[in-house]
Parts: sequence; C-alpha cells; structure tokens
Amino acid sequence: MSQLTHLDESGRVRMVDVSDKKVTARTARAVGSLTCLPATLDQVRAGTTPKGAVIATAELAGIMAAKRTAELIPLCHPLPLTKAEVAIEMDDAMPGFRIGAEVRTNGVTGVEMEALTAVSVACLTLFDMLKAIDRTMIIGGIEVAGKSGGKSGDWDRSGQS
Repeated sequence: MSQLTHLDESGRVRMVDVSDKKVTARTARAVGSLTCLPATLDQVRAGTTPKGAVIATAELAGIMAAKRTAELIPLCHPLPLTKAEVAIEMDDAMPGFRIGAEVRTNGVTGVEMEALTAVSVACLTLFDMLKAIDRTMIIGGIEVAGKSGGKSGDWDRSGQS
C-alpha cells in the first residue's frame, strides 16, 4: 500500500509529508464555463438581476474559495497564496460566462486545487445569483489550463507541454 501517497503502510489515510521538497514559485491556471439563456446575459449586462453585482460577487467568491481550499478538500495542504485572481467574461456566442483563475504561491506543493476551487465556486456563485431568472444554466468544462513550477515542471493544456 505504500505506493499510494495518501495511505500509510497500514492503509490509514494521511496527508503527504512534503517537508523535504524544495520551495519553488508555483502557478496554476484553471478555467470553466456557465452556459445560460441570452436573456440572462442581457440582464447581467443591464445590471437588472435580482441579486445585484453578479460578476463582481462571483469573482470575489472564487478568490475567497482559493484561500480556503485546504478546508474543503481532504488532505490538501494549506498554502500561503501570493496571488489569487478570478476573471469572468460574458460570451454571447455560448451564450454564457467564461471563468478563469490564476493562483500563485512560493511553496513545496502546487496550487492546482486552489485554482480549480476558485473556478468551481465562482461558477456556483453565478448559478446561485442567476437561478431565479434562468433554470437552464449548465456549469461545465472545469479543468486545469496550465501550471508551472515544482518537480514536474511547466505544463499548458493548449500546448500539452
């Protein structure tokens, strides 16, 4: 069982010991989307949604979620984030919203989970704030778009490097 990093020799769950790893600058980017009706985008654009500033609230919720990832994901290391940014763009062609997050730290383990959590919670916040006007919304495509730093090096989904 020792090949499984989150289990000890007797099969008990544990958080991986990363104390011997080198501190490096680490970045992760994640993306996702929320599709909706064109009329929903129109209301957001006009500022007439029942719950107010939809995009700003969802961006803030995503940043807050990145900072609390270790409280949400079992065995995830708490990390001192040096950057957490969430950007939400309306896309009339979808129609819907494109959500992106970038998270950074100087640490011994990566920030992919923090970026994914930021995007996920931003999507959930959009859904919550718009559900009264659109029941057709779909959250999807949440994925790591790229990462840098650490032992495994850099990776970007677009280049698959």
